Amino acid sequence: MLPQQVQSMGINLPFPTPSILPCPHHFSRLSSLSLSEPIHRTRPIQLKPNPRLKLSLQPPKCSVSVASEPTPLELTNNNEVKPSSAEVSRTIMELSSTGTLSTLTQEGWPLGIGVHFAVDSQGTPILFLNDSRRSFFADNRSTLHVQLEQCGLRTPQCSILGNLDKPDDKMASKRFQSIWRKKFGEEVDEDLIYIVSVERVLHMADLGEDGLWVTSTDYKMANPDPLRDFAEKLVLEINAHNSEDLYRFCNIYADLDFQVLDAKMVWVDRFGFDIRVKSTQNDVFEVRIPFPREVADEKGAKSSFNGMSQLAWEVEKNFQVPDFEKVKQVKKIISSS
Repeated sequence: MLPQQVQSMGINLPFPTPSILPCPHHFSRLSSLSLSEPIHRTRPIQLKPNPRLKLSLQPPKCSVSVASEPTPLELTNNNEVKPSSAEVSRTIMELSSTGTLSTLTQEGWPLGIGVHFAVDSQGTPILFLNDSRRSFFADNRSTLHVQLEQCGLRTPQCSILGNLDKPDDKMASKRFQSIWRKKFGEEVDEDLIYIVSVERVLHMADLGEDGLWVTSTDYKMANPDPLRDFAEKLVLEINAHNSEDLYRFCNIYADLDFQVLDAKMVWVDRFGFDIRVKSTQNDVFEVRIPFPREVADEKGAKSSFNGMSQLAWEVEKNFQVPDFEKVKQVKKIISSS
């Protein structure tokens, strides 16, 4: 008899009736754990019959219907486990508030000045420029270069190429003025509001790396990462309190042919996270570890991290057989030679 049928007879079971039995990589308590709380390592729970359970009728034979276990982690190296350049560029622009605006002067020289900016729902940069600053520029063609430092380990950047113009109408000026007020908490003259129309975007994953061009359409249609507002806090917390897990992730989820001397998380997004790894030969690498599935918020990211930590520990202790594909793509950052 199924647990639901027993309950329909007015019988209270002494334990919950989960849809699946507890298994090593499926713990309901993981979603409520904080990352700083150590995970209790334990073997699967064994359910035992309760001798106090009595039936007023002839006791039927009870059975438990067991669903198949969740699919184990499937780590792949396709493009689906990493945000696109358009998404990363939108995230950089959302998290930043300062950049370098460059254009040509009256003498034909390229000139860059530091500016504050906000962005609208499509990632269009909004600037406040008084007449004295606007007089530097002789050409509407401009570039807004923005960098985002990620926990002191990586500096992704994007350059917005477009025209520096006034908003098209009064209603647009009011809307941009409202966005500026929400971003910086200050009122500005709507006549001094400018925008950079996005023609195309150059995205670079880090200083010194090659860039990728993003079309205006792809940039405007992309969404900034949903984890962006707490990603830095989460990374700092993990690096401070879960360093042991990061070492274990490198050994369990990545196929490395060297011994790890140091491991630090760089950034986290809805698809997974990047770990900066240093070898005993002082070479520096970066490895991408995907989540088991896409996450949408902070709670989902913490739950996935804790679940992966539990599974990695059990694989390390030979309580669980690894039946997932390890990450093989490792990017070399710095060489000791």
